[in-house]
Amino acid sequence: MTRRSVLLKSLFFLGVLTTTVWTAPPVQAQPETLTIAAANSLRDVFRKVLPLFEALHREINVRVIYGPSQTLRNQIEQGAPVDVFLPSLFEEIEQLEKKGLIIQGTKRAYAGTSLVLITSTTHPAPIASIQDLRTVPVRRIAVGDPKSSSVGKVAAQFLKYNKLDLQLKSHYVFGEHSRAVLDLVAKGEAELGVVYRTDAVSNANVRILDTAPADSHAPIRYGVTAVWTSKNISGAGDFIEFLLTPEIQTLLQKNGFDRVPSEVGFAQQQEVKS
Repeated sequence: MTRRSVLLKSLFFLGVLTTTVWTAPPVQAQPETLTIAAANSLRDVFRKVLPLFEALHREINVRVIYGPSQTLRNQIEQGAPVDVFLPSLFEEIEQLEKKGLIIQGTKRAYAGTSLVLITSTTHPAPIASIQDLRTVPVRRIAVGDPKSSSVGKVAAQFLKYNKLDLQLKSHYVFGEHSRAVLDLVAKGEAELGVVYRTDAVSNANVRILDTAPADSHAPIRYGVTAVWTSKNISGAGDFIEFLLTPEIQTLLQKNGFDRVPSEVGFAQQQEVKS
């Protein structure tokens, strides 16, 4: 091989090496985590909602902590690292707001539901309506613990309004949250239960007997807000807006939720993104 050939070959390999160095793919940024604290009654529908959100926002990795709404609120008050809070009762957000623990302009009511009386499909109680509770003997009725769950607080209002609390108090079997109440009835550990309709409609082991009148308890509105411990306010804003899109609102309704007017705007979203 001539000296000229060796020189040309060396220059060729140098050019390939240089090209390889400059065309190497850039390092991909790691997705930013969005931590959501959500009521237990959102478990089923969120299995459908969250993949849709992550597909639309590939730069965000969602982490969800489920639990009773009051318990989650207490954890947020104590500084738990949460970006978005989704209780099953809007009142929980209002309590945080009174303490200055939410990001102003982010709270929204995005869905609602009703309170229902249920029984097991395999061992149904001989009751057809709420009125029958006054005359038909009941051995055990499952209700949420009002000290730890939103559904327990609402159920207590309903039973007191109908003057059934004193009559049935000795027959209560407490569940920590709405899903726990549902399980007590589904497994036959209680003849009846008082739960949110959003929980009952997706469980084939229970049957809805009656719906509590709307004026017998506080309105059941599912709320969402970004909270004071948030480290991803931009992602929180994206998620809140996502919940209010027509596609997700339709999905929520198919899963037993009711549409509610959104009286509070997300005014800070544009400020966050700018």
